[in-house]
Amino acid sequence: MSAQDWGLLRSFRDVHGTMRTVRAEVAREILAAMGVEADDVPPPSPVRLVRAGAALNEPGELVLEDGSALGVVQRLPADLPYGYHALRRDDEELLLIAAPPRCPRPRERAWGWAAQLYAVRSAHSWGIGDLVDLAELAAWSRGLGAGFLMLNPLHAVAPLLPPEPSPYFPSSRRFRNPLYLRPELVPGASGAALEAASAQARLLNGARLIDRERVARLKMAALEVLWQPQGTGPRLEAYRAQEGQPLQNWATFCVLAEHFGGPWREWPAELRRPGGTAVRVFAAERRERVAFHAWLQWLLDEQLDAAARQLPLIADMAIGFDPEGADAWTWQDLLADGVTVGAPPDTFNASGQDWDLPPFVPWRLQQERLGPFIETIRAGLRHAGGLRIDHVMGLFRQWWVLPERGPAEGAYVRYPADELLAVVTLEAHRSGALVIGEDLGTVAPEMRRELAARDILSYRLMLFEGTDASAYPELAMAAVSTHDLPTIAGLWSGADLGQQARSGLVPDPDGLAKLRAPLATLVSPTSEVRSVILAAHARLAEAPSLLVASTLDDALAVEERPNMPGTVSPTPNWSLALPRSLEEIEADPFVARLAAALRR
Repeated sequence: MSAQDWGLLRSFRDVHGTMRTVRAEVAREILAAMGVEADDVPPPSPVRLVRAGAALNEPGELVLEDGSALGVVQRLPADLPYGYHALRRDDEELLLIAAPPRCPRPRERAWGWAAQLYAVRSAHSWGIGDLVDLAELAAWSRGLGAGFLMLNPLHAVAPLLPPEPSPYFPSSRRFRNPLYLRPELVPGASGAALEAASAQARLLNGARLIDRERVARLKMAALEVLWQPQGTGPRLEAYRAQEGQPLQNWATFCVLAEHFGGPWREWPAELRRPGGTAVRVFAAERRERVAFHAWLQWLLDEQLDAAARQLPLIADMAIGFDPEGADAWTWQDLLADGVTVGAPPDTFNASGQDWDLPPFVPWRLQQERLGPFIETIRAGLRHAGGLRIDHVMGLFRQWWVLPERGPAEGAYVRYPADELLAVVTLEAHRSGALVIGEDLGTVAPEMRRELAARDILSYRLMLFEGTDASAYPELAMAAVSTHDLPTIAGLWSGADLGQQARSGLVPDPDGLAKLRAPLATLVSPTSEVRSVILAAHARLAEAPSLLVASTLDDALAVEERPNMPGTVSPTPNWSLALPRSLEEIEADPFVARLAAALRR
């Protein structure tokens, strides 16, 4: 056997087209992180992709996903439904995935806003944009002719102070962040105490910088007062039954984190594994607090559902999760030990990147019958008309980083892309939702072909693609910029260079000029920034791409980008609210003009 049999790629082509070879000692360390040696034999995968009517290589007892037992078969039924089925033999049980070949496509071309929900505050917000603000934004956008709203990840963070600000570093991708709740809409919410807390929280809207710790203290205190463990009702019980053990694990993790703090690897040894007796005893002794955290997730589900009824929402799924979070605690035996996920050196980062995200070991994920991935995709599609998969290339391969060596000296590890993509198409089919693959950066052409063959939309940016709208692919979402890149105003005014300097980076005027160049072809050098914004989006609307998006940051000519990658200070990333309230946005004539340009 070789490293290749375990998915480790011993060579790769870098961003400059040069073939690179992974050093032998690096390969050995990465294999060790998988729990194997190069001459070990990989276990056979229990996952099979199948089609209705296909012959089996040997007979087995077929049990459909709904529990129907069809007995021993040599050939799959011609009417085999899409789903996850079991084929049982004396010595094994296989997972058969019968998936549609493609994801649903948008029914027609549409435009929409891309929004960081935390930044969209109304007069009634508790210092941070929430799901009621989302419902209002969606209803207003629908009135302008928008076909969707694309959101930052709403993933859950650990219940610790201060709360983690990055939506791409969640504790769990399967649950949501209670900071997005509006307490006044909790069933039965009323009283002077709630009104006083709400008034105090609304004062936080006066500061541009979001104070998540203060928001969390006020909002959680109010929710704890509203919590009624004896009167939760049948809808909550039905939700808890539907979500089952994953929700129980999440709620238990929250209570453990509140009690012991983080990280979970420093908790008492008997509490470090979710399936242990000590964890069950701990949860039983604190069942009301566990129920409280399950209740919060139900409230989030209800408020998100109400927003999604106004306009299709495109959810965002982060590539990974916090190594000290709930998903890592739950799936710790499936994760690689002592490595993280990142990116090799490229034109934007000569040293490479380390995202501090723990990777799944591919063969272990297969032995688990892809369960964690299925749960994650299914959760992401709940109440969503679409799903954007961040760094979709991670379904094919991921750059594993040995922290002691740094991100420049890592290796690519291959993942079972066909199986993972089958899960995506199946879950999207069941939800009736479109899928967008964030395929920015260096992308192998064959990967894009695989995605396109499954009707997974590409993600194309004018700052990279240029202004020839006719050259944009149809099967794509087209936009000018994204949260990690300069806004149009930041580019046009040069203010992004100042933000780079304030964030501790060496300003890159040449890089800024390259990104600015496409915009300069649309207007004169002296054009006012709003003219540039309007011209860029008017040109974008001419593209044949099925979806076209504008960020609310560009709609308001905001100069700061939401995130300056690789920095942590002085202005925290993911923490700037939009400079205008939702009510002011709705009344802004320029925003209406921009919507009209996109609508055309």
